[in-house]
Amino acid sequence: MIFKYLETGPLLVNCYIVGDEKSKEAIVVDPGGDVENILQALAEDELKCKMIINTHAHFDHIGGNKPLADKTGAGIHIHPEEKEMLGSMSSMAMHFGADVEQSPPAAGFLNDGDVIKLGKDIKIDVLLTPGHSPGSITLYIKDENLAISGDVLFQFSIGRTDFPGGSHQQLINSIKTKLFPLGDNCEIYPGHGPPTTIKQEKKYNPFLQDGAEIG
Repeated sequence: MIFKYLETGPLLVNCYIVGDEKSKEAIVVDPGGDVENILQALAEDELKCKMIINTHAHFDHIGGNKPLADKTGAGIHIHPEEKEMLGSMSSMAMHFGADVEQSPPAAGFLNDGDVIKLGKDIKIDVLLTPGHSPGSITLYIKDENLAISGDVLFQFSIGRTDFPGGSHQQLINSIKTKLFPLGDNCEIYPGHGPPTTIKQEKKYNPFLQDGAEIG
């Protein structure tokens, strides 16, 4: 498996590339911008992007959707709960002083329990992990013991829940019921910042300790 990530866009979103070495099929997760850099990263391994996936539809994660889709022909895939947000994020970005090109509509939807396949060997499980947004998803690659968590879980922090559709209690529940069962050694690759592990977050993340305040 080919796995790489690079920081993209004005808010330095981690954009992930997962590719199959044999078939050269790949997915690109959360292209925040800087699409030329993403295309270069794909070309380095002769990968063809077959699908663009947004873990959620906040503007910083979808900033590169249109140019990447235009360059690769790949469709945008999100959870159905993010459909309306995907179409309104360019206007919301203006409130943050960011200029985001309007994303194409979703070409397909990913639901809890779906499995994405790359080539013959790579299987990626879709986990619905709402709280940061209603349709936030985590992508879990069991054979590599890693998960791409979007803005659900960060190193020593969690996603903010003060945006429309956010819920702190729902977010904590998603982490404890969907991510914790992946095991202590599962590597978590978040939407911003460095990777971490479930074990490290259980031990040190102040939002996940017993008695932590529910917002």
